[in-house]
Amino acid sequence: MSRRSGILEFAVLGLLREAPMHGYELRKRLNTSLGIFRAFSYGTLYPCLKTLVANGWLIEEPGSAPEEAVAASLAGRRAKIVYRLTAEGKEHFEELLSHTGPDAWEDEHFAARFAFFGQTERDVRMRVLEGRRSRLEERLEKMRASLVRTRERLDDYTLELQRHGMESVEREVRWLNELIESERAGRDQRSGPEDAAQQHRESGETGGLPRHGGSTRPDPSDDTAQ
Repeated sequence: MSRRSGILEFAVLGLLREAPMHGYELRKRLNTSLGIFRAFSYGTLYPCLKTLVANGWLIEEPGSAPEEAVAASLAGRRAKIVYRLTAEGKEHFEELLSHTGPDAWEDEHFAARFAFFGQTERDVRMRVLEGRRSRLEERLEKMRASLVRTRERLDDYTLELQRHGMESVEREVRWLNELIESERAGRDQRSGPEDAAQQHRESGETGGLPRHGGSTRPDPSDDTAQ
């Protein structure tokens, strides 16, 4: 499984833990609530859903009333399929939530993990936040060293772009510091997933954490059974 498909499976299971949905609803939620998936298509989503069904983590159910299903059949259209999380799927998702390895600290995976912090245990949240901060501090150190080595050879615009990148990482490190301090203070007001793409622009109450001002970061068809 590729890292990208693994993130998608994680997000699909997390959204279906809230409520059963058909494919169009899922795609809309992935686009709007989890902005890291804005570019993906049905051609990506449905193979993922089929894999999750084959693994026993989802089941497919008719999404329409019986008379609507008959009407769809007579009209030559396929009835909508609703995807529901199974008990095994819930257990698998909870196992994924408990994972805190290096993958959870990378850009896209961290965004997806953060969107479901409201369903994640506090000690796991802390490990993910601290791992992400450590990863960014390493990245920042490399960026600074690179800038020192190359700044004399860079034109003004390239130099400014590198400075902008460093400032973005510095802002996220400050944001992570605030979240870590909030977790240590024991604040745990739970909330549902929010737009992970906006998590660094708007430090809202995602994952049950309090709002902080000023912490920002730039942004890194009927449904039918397929």
